[in-house]
Amino acid sequence: MTPPAPPTYDERLTAPRTWWLIAVAVGFSMALIVMPYGALAALGGFAAGTLVTCLWVSAQGSSRIRVTSGLLVADDARIPLGALGEVHVLEGEEARAWRTYKADLRAHMMMRGFVTGAVRIENTDPADPTPYVYLSTRTPQALADALAAARTR
Repeated sequence: MTPPAPPTYDERLTAPRTWWLIAVAVGFSMALIVMPYGALAALGGFAAGTLVTCLWVSAQGSSRIRVTSGLLVADDARIPLGALGEVHVLEGEEARAWRTYKADLRAHMMMRGFVTGAVRIENTDPADPTPYVYLSTRTPQALADALAAARTR
């Protein structure tokens, strides 16, 4: 049995480092809120506030995009490359527009507000009502190139 081919594109959308500092600041805020109940309560508030916020930051930074042989994997979605059409590279204002007022409610969106670039990939599968896939990515051109290269194999 041959091992599966390595991904031609692999990106993990991690949360910015400043978000981790904000998580600690939320912990300090919780400690200050419960400080009137004593030092032990303040320590518990700090630990609980920091833990909950760190879990949220970790969840925001756990998104992953991979292009493997025959598949586009974006978080839990596994989309065959044959069902994907034209790839549109989006940067800055154009990416924000497709995230907000131009967005179709039927689209599959994997967006992160802290990532400014994106790709919009048309869906060509007639049985699927999803018009396109929107993926936030730090390197939209590299993802578009990887999709093009994977299709030609």
